[in-house]
Amino acid sequence: MRRIVIKVGSAVLTEQNRVAKERMAALVDLITEVKAAGQEVILVSSGAVAAGYTLCKLDKKVVANRQALASIGQPKLIAMYAKKFARHDIVVSQILLTADDFDSRKRTHHAMCAVDTLLGQGVVPIINENDVTATEELVFGDNDQLSAHVAYYFNAELLVILSDIDSYYDKDPRQYEDAKPLKIVNEIPKEALRAECTPNGSFATGGIVTKLKAADFLMKRGKKMFMASGFDLKDAHAFLIQNKHLGGTLFVGRTIEK
Repeated sequence: MRRIVIKVGSAVLTEQNRVAKERMAALVDLITEVKAAGQEVILVSSGAVAAGYTLCKLDKKVVANRQALASIGQPKLIAMYAKKFARHDIVVSQILLTADDFDSRKRTHHAMCAVDTLLGQGVVPIINENDVTATEELVFGDNDQLSAHVAYYFNAELLVILSDIDSYYDKDPRQYEDAKPLKIVNEIPKEALRAECTPNGSFATGGIVTKLKAADFLMKRGKKMFMASGFDLKDAHAFLIQNKHLGGTLFVGRTIEK
């Protein structure tokens, strides 16, 4: 693969109302290895609201407060990434997007050109949704959907979602002890895509449903998605560095798989 998108959610990046620095450092180390293997990496990262909350204790349930926290936290989040990537002599950039940016062919093209230029210089673009300016009608609402659009429109071969959900199971593992993880999924049932979103954590906005929607979006367009744990990166490392599918779920259309 020439280009991949790695998405990390708030459930992984935050802990006890703060940014989980150790997990962020592990993620940066993984991305460094992937780049060293000759692949371009675009990072889609949540965590701005959590970073803002460490500096300003506003009620996160109020939309205006979440927007304010995102505004405060986004530069702090990027600064944390920049410091950790600098240890590997890697430069990062910040790109804030909304759903509206993908509805305009011209704006999408401009964003793609900027990303191509950054990747050509060895920079890691860090993308997040622009929570401050996005309106209700033009918002993704979760970075799973945003990362799927980034992967498709910015010509990545694979989207990797690192989450508190380590795999897609044949049934809800929280309710059934005999639930089994699925290593490869070729098709997602419609009822699964219509299920209620059940995000974990006070800063999370997604859940398994938004990840399935992201996978469905990409599979219908000939792209692949891999979902694995963001708490323990061994499965992601094996898949991306060693080309071994030990754990996690690969979503791939039957035509692409063949």
